[in-house]
Amino acid sequence: MNIAMWSGPRNLSTAMMYAFAARGDCAVWDEPFYAAYLSATGIDHPMCDEIIAAHEVNPARVAASCAAPPAGGAPLFYQKHMTLHMIPAFDRGFMRACTNVFLIRHPARVVASYAKKREGPTLADIGFVQQAELFDEVAGWMGRAPLVIDSADIRADPAGALGRLCAALGIPLTDRMLRWPAGPKPFDGVWAPHWYGAVHRSTGFEDPEGPLPDLPEDYARLAETALPHYDRLRAYAL
Repeated sequence: MNIAMWSGPRNLSTAMMYAFAARGDCAVWDEPFYAAYLSATGIDHPMCDEIIAAHEVNPARVAASCAAPPAGGAPLFYQKHMTLHMIPAFDRGFMRACTNVFLIRHPARVVASYAKKREGPTLADIGFVQQAELFDEVAGWMGRAPLVIDSADIRADPAGALGRLCAALGIPLTDRMLRWPAGPKPFDGVWAPHWYGAVHRSTGFEDPEGPLPDLPEDYARLAETALPHYDRLRAYAL
């Protein structure tokens, strides 16, 4: 089974990738389209030159690998995708070969976290519009809503939330998904030193989050603009 997990940045996405990697029966791929996205758009991201040099920039090749079985023959293939990477110029046909899941997080938390790593985020940077568009596209050809899981539910009850997700995927839950070794992982993208500091210090999912953060006025407006997209997908959360 090829599992395409679609989220924006700062959505607990790396921790989820680590959880699936810890299963022992799952290959993982960290942001397959990141280099292709940077190459195609010319957008300035931290470490962009290193990312383009180190990873595949041809989106057709990336897509073909996403639709294929993983190298090594693992029965599960977890792909950590960023919704903003799937620009209109990239063919999305490979998604039909995957089980698509949407990982969401309240936009106030996303904006607060993202701004610590890259100042001045825009609506396009945080991926909520693109996530809703991809959700609608998948729902259109499936004839039903695809799977949605909220990072808040995972942090509130990791075993329960992952249990619901695994049941919906038709795979067994294993306690190994709740723990991983601290430090960098061999499957991390080359961008990990900039973005993954907190998750590299972790050995499992963090405790539930407290109240929503207070944001400066411009960031609060950004979160408010993204909120309807989050709320709509939240209605489908496991």
